[in-house]
Amino acid sequence: MAIPIKAEYAAHRKIRVRNTPLYRLAHWPIWIWVFFLAPGWLTFDLFARGGSRWNLLWLGVVLTGTGIAAYCGKLPGAEPRPYILRFDEDRPNPLYRKVCYTFGWNAVLSFALLNLAGVIDAVTSGSWHMMQIYRYGYFPLCGLILLLGFAGLLPRVRRSTKGEGVERRYFYGAVWSVTVAQTVLLLLWKTLPKTHATDLLKLIVYAGLLVILGVAAALGLLPRTRPILPGETMIAD
Repeated sequence: MAIPIKAEYAAHRKIRVRNTPLYRLAHWPIWIWVFFLAPGWLTFDLFARGGSRWNLLWLGVVLTGTGIAAYCGKLPGAEPRPYILRFDEDRPNPLYRKVCYTFGWNAVLSFALLNLAGVIDAVTSGSWHMMQIYRYGYFPLCGLILLLGFAGLLPRVRRSTKGEGVERRYFYGAVWSVTVAQTVLLLLWKTLPKTHATDLLKLIVYAGLLVILGVAAALGLLPRTRPILPGETMIAD
């Protein structure tokens, strides 16, 4: 028996011809966070030890760069008007969207996979090696994801925006799943003692949330995870 997937129809969506200043401003923090996470080793140090002046310096660089891009309308969601009006229109995907969503995929996938590897390692070996995993694993994984993005092989970073109605749901589904699961994992990591039983609990909870939320996203039950079927004008962020 097939499981129904909730969908949206482009013809039923309200047409938005411009983005309000508040709407544009609300998207800026999203991209601040995405690019702030890019130096994974610094990010790990921030959550593990409280960070250093390098985190503050990098934050200043990110605030300046993304602020200029947002002001110039070169961040997704921060444009004066939506770039995509028809999800099935074969329109060139601008460079700034490719760059932003490529780094967005890196922020989602790299940390999720490395944290999963770290928890599995802790359960199987009896010791935590998260620092070493980030030190030796982050940049190769980040490089692979960036390479896939710049080659146009990831959703929302392809040469054309034609598949936006479906590709957006993959991105937002991953964001929902990873954000919730990693937030819970961080709380467990900070509050529970490091014993084999609690490490196993962390793995079960983390992996379970990734699976449950991933399934919910696949079924279109989470915000912005419903496929948008062909029809009339639509707006995509």
